[in-house]
Amino acid sequence: MSIVVEHDKRKREILDKALDVFVDEGYEDATFQKIADRCGITRTTLYLYFKNKREIFVWSLKQLTSGIEEKLVCFIKDENLSSEDKLRSVLISILDACTENHRLFIVVLNHLLQIQKTGKNPADFVNRRIIRLRHLLSTIIIEGINRGEFKNLNVKAVNEMLYAFIESSIFRLAIFSQSEIKELYTAINLSVDGILAKK
Repeated sequence: MSIVVEHDKRKREILDKALDVFVDEGYEDATFQKIADRCGITRTTLYLYFKNKREIFVWSLKQLTSGIEEKLVCFIKDENLSSEDKLRSVLISILDACTENHRLFIVVLNHLLQIQKTGKNPADFVNRRIIRLRHLLSTIIIEGINRGEFKNLNVKAVNEMLYAFIESSIFRLAIFSQSEIKELYTAINLSVDGILAKK
């Protein structure tokens, strides 16, 4: 049991240091050797944890998205929360996670630009990773409409609006390196206020 715990702990440490390499070097120029050097281990040891640079990168994204999804599911299942409270909590939780992981989003943005340069569609890369998030947002919206808390709006359109807010927040955090994000929290409240049914 302790071997598994130590392995997972070491894996997280590698991911943290690899993220620094990705941020410093960019995804394309980061190498397996540079990641191993930053971790103070050999490439052979690094292969015990990850098979290549891409796996490290994707694993970082999965770790982030699965952590966010776990929190969101807890909010959705909480019967003591109204749909309005669930939606506000979910959006704030996502924004908090984006703020805490802004360095990762810098790397993601650069990686998406590299994908686009190769002629591939970066949306394919993104959409595979956010489909569950969009489903969870739709679940809350549908619940709110059914409970009469939200206006009877087009669920897809509301989902698109909220997801566009999330994307623009990530962009602002990655590009402008904004440490001051109070305006984004205000925007969350305005977005939710806009879909509430009149009481």
